[in-house]
Amino acid sequence: MKDTKDPVRGLLSLAAKAGKVKTGAFLTEEALRKGKACVVLLAEDAAGNTREKTEQLCKQKKVPLYLYGTKESLGRNTGKEERSVVAVTDPSFGGQIQVLLGKKTEEDSL
Repeated sequence: MKDTKDPVRGLLSLAAKAGKVKTGAFLTEEALRKGKACVVLLAEDAAGNTREKTEQLCKQKKVPLYLYGTKESLGRNTGKEERSVVAVTDPSFGGQIQVLLGKKTEEDSL
């Protein structure tokens, strides 16, 4: 059942349709290394190795990282199969997601 009350999922879906996300560990890592990731969402049920690698790279590149949803929900909301990690590459979508997750004020995203 799709949770339509969660605005983060709606934004994630919209960003995916706009081509502003990279899904999966490999593409997320590539986006981080190239400096294109604005925010990263990591599934709460991601494997330990994926979690460690993603946390380390986000810290190194100073990209906000949030534990959010499950692999199944991240995949569903990006139009894919299960995904452990998703990088949002658009600053506007990324900023809005951070505001919704309560880690950034609206003024910070302007």
